Amino acid sequence: MIMKVLNVLALIGLLLTSCGTESASSDQSDESTTGITIKPMAPSPKYPGAALSSMSYQDSIFRFTIKGTEYQLGVQTADADQKMCANSAKGQHIHVIVDDQPYVAQYSYEFGHNVTDGEHYILAFLSRSYHESIKDVFAYNAVQATVKDKTIQDMQKISGPMLFYSRPKGTYVGKDAKNIMLDFYFINGVLGTDYSVQVDVAGETFNVKDWQPYILNGLPYGENTVTLTLLDAEGKKVNSPFNPVSRTFTLVEDKAEG
Repeated sequence: MIMKVLNVLALIGLLLTSCGTESASSDQSDESTTGITIKPMAPSPKYPGAALSSMSYQDSIFRFTIKGTEYQLGVQTADADQKMCANSAKGQHIHVIVDDQPYVAQYSYEFGHNVTDGEHYILAFLSRSYHESIKDVFAYNAVQATVKDKTIQDMQKISGPMLFYSRPKGTYVGKDAKNIMLDFYFINGVLGTDYSVQVDVAGETFNVKDWQPYILNGLPYGENTVTLTLLDAEGKKVNSPFNPVSRTFTLVEDKAEG
């Protein structure tokens, strides 16, 4: 009887030790990371019916037509104060991305912008005041264009899947450097079904499968580089223009806050 009790106790001890080892291994894995996290951003106001219905480029001037009554350029998005991330004091705007270059933010329906002569991939989309893109089939224009003499001579819709980098960008100071929004634009495909996006930043690698904005926390002050890679369903890099795409941005601590 005593031997049976001892055997049972030994078995229990072995099971506890095994669970403890597994837990320690998991904790060790968590501790080995840099502390950087990525999580979905809280839902933002919707703009049903908002459309970037036309885009032209002539004599170095972009011109756009926006349809819909709820979305307006130059106004603050309703929940801007609650997002706790960098926000434009000038309000809602249009992002224009040429090839893999950083976007330009514009707050009017027409504006001057230098696009060099040649073949380009051009994306324009409606943005909230805190630079989050409106991800709707009508809220953007994406074309492959031939530019000559500062004018689009020919353009056609981009046919294949393509990923455009939007945020983060530039320099973030003080409180703006704490919650960094990651946002990108994906066309001609469905994330989570056929594609995913690999996010490499500050020694960490994440894989996201939903087309939505994310918040990065725990990034070190100074220069950081985000690299986005569009992957297919098998986890292989997609053969699409400017894939992967990288951007370097800077986080600055506000000494006054400390």
